[in-house]
Amino acid sequence: MAETTFAIAKMSTKGQIVIPKDMREEFIGNDNFLLIKDQGKLIIKSMADVSKDVLEDLEFARRTEEAYFEAKKSKRKPMTFEEFEKKASKWLP
Repeated sequence: MAETTFAIAKMSTKGQIVIPKDMREEFIGNDNFLLIKDQGKLIIKSMADVSKDVLEDLEFARRTEEAYFEAKKSKRKPMTFEEFEKKASKWLP
């Protein structure tokens, strides 16, 4: 098991964060990372370690949240659960 290490990074005015050299040794340029923001925490995970199921779950959650906020601000009649379920089933492959 890898040991836990800590570092401090600074974000530029353009939103770029440089990962310190000793923290990025096992990664290569152009690697992709999943970013998760939760209650003031930012979690960065290598996409190589993320399963397809997790990605599908995250996309479903993103679309569900988007639909919820769209419906909340809308003046339209709310959807029933069955209507929502039918619409949500189209999002999955």
